[in-house]
Amino acid sequence: MKLEWMGDNRKLVEALIKYCNIYAGVYKLEKLEFEDVQYSYAQIQVLEYLLENEDLHDNMSTIASRLGITKSNFTKIVNRLESKGLVTKSLLTGSKKEILVNVNDKGKKLYMAYTEQILRCHFAPMFKALNRIPADYRAHIAEALTTSIEDSTYVNNIKRTSK
Repeated sequence: MKLEWMGDNRKLVEALIKYCNIYAGVYKLEKLEFEDVQYSYAQIQVLEYLLENEDLHDNMSTIASRLGITKSNFTKIVNRLESKGLVTKSLLTGSKKEILVNVNDKGKKLYMAYTEQILRCHFAPMFKALNRIPADYRAHIAEALTTSIEDSTYVNNIKRTSK
């Protein structure tokens, strides 16, 4: 049966599905290693967000929301990072509940080693292919992906019923 409803977008959707499925299969596995510290893509994403946004001093709920993960999952990831000696937690000034998470020097060193490897082995070929697409078109693709998740009643209903 031919799937007409996707129109000219079928190949793009198929590539996205394959990419997401492969990523989902390894997302939580602690198979990456640096100086005897094993970590996962989920953990590196949290480190990356914390490093990019360290001046914002966002609380854990805000960060979890921006990453598209549950607060409880975010807390588990942060606790694992803390147990590995990659982040430190402290209370925000004047608060008894708001926890601030900072990446320490060991976490920064791990992240820098990760970025060198992931760029060389994974993203460089992707970026080379993407650079054949004009920058403003890439922005439209990013917008389409973001909109499909943020504005989707279907996705939001699934999120609500899975809690």
